[in-house]
Amino acid sequence: MLAAPSLNNAKQPCYEAKDIVPFYLKHSPRIFPCRTGILGWFFKILQIIKMIIGPKYDGKYLHKMTNDLLGDTRLKETLTNVVVPTFDVKCVKPTIFSTFKARSDTLMNARLGDVCIGTSAAPTVLPAHYFETVDYHTGSSRSFNIIDGGLAANNPTLVAMGEITEQIRQKSKEFPETKPLDYHRYLVVSLGTGLPEQDIKFDACRVAKWGIFGWFGRENTMPLLQMFLHASSDMTDSYVADLFKAIGCSDQLLRIQDRNIPIGAVPADLSTEKNLQGLVKIGENLLHKPLSKDDYKINYIETVPKDSRALTYAGMLTQFAKLLSDERKLRLQNMELDDGSKS
Repeated sequence: MLAAPSLNNAKQPCYEAKDIVPFYLKHSPRIFPCRTGILGWFFKILQIIKMIIGPKYDGKYLHKMTNDLLGDTRLKETLTNVVVPTFDVKCVKPTIFSTFKARSDTLMNARLGDVCIGTSAAPTVLPAHYFETVDYHTGSSRSFNIIDGGLAANNPTLVAMGEITEQIRQKSKEFPETKPLDYHRYLVVSLGTGLPEQDIKFDACRVAKWGIFGWFGRENTMPLLQMFLHASSDMTDSYVADLFKAIGCSDQLLRIQDRNIPIGAVPADLSTEKNLQGLVKIGENLLHKPLSKDDYKINYIETVPKDSRALTYAGMLTQFAKLLSDERKLRLQNMELDDGSKS
């Protein structure tokens, strides 16, 4: 939404940041239809039965809305560089889409709508997505059978850093005079989707007695999936934090993750008016919280002492946004100078 060019003006984004919340509030109930009242329990039973034989939602509204919004816009046309992780079920390996790759490889220059639909196809929730790309100059083609990129990179921070590192190695004109491992030049903002305040935990005595049904369905959760996703995300956080600390650049990394979300607000597809407004409130409250850092060794959150460097998340985001804006202007200027010297 923020990186895709508008169909009416290719130099402007489809939506501004202020439009995201109203957009989600409007379309979420149709992407994830939910019934309340007397029919609520009956509808839930039907959904459970449906999940046994197929995805919980058919995704038709999501697909139509995405295609209408993005049209035939291609990945290389994004207004800013993007990196989108997906997982190809046929190749059984991650497929990383990016603006960089799309510019140099026609077969990776997929329709932006297809990439968005594919990376949102969470297993059991939405159907996998198939599409093809074609190079009309050579006649070659490539097929994709993709699902949610969270399966490969639930926290895509390292994926983004790796993509930038590769472009620097290839001497991209956007990053002149920068070395591939010069992480002192990196500025990272990592946004989490939140964790429950009282996450369901199990001890070894209980887990030791589980069979396949215990691992895949216990206390309204899927323990194996939840443990896998938590571990993947937390390890990425830990790796990146340790790296920036080791080179003395911890202030160039901002990780935003609310670890105290009420249990009832956790389901990503609960589209009732009450839950959606609750999520908006959680986000607004988080912005005004003092900046905190996770201590992964002893598993608690320690608030940064209130000094001249201690800010709220909103304050830090404002600072990072200014730095990122200045950096983007500089990169665009470098590209223009490079193009001018060639002509």
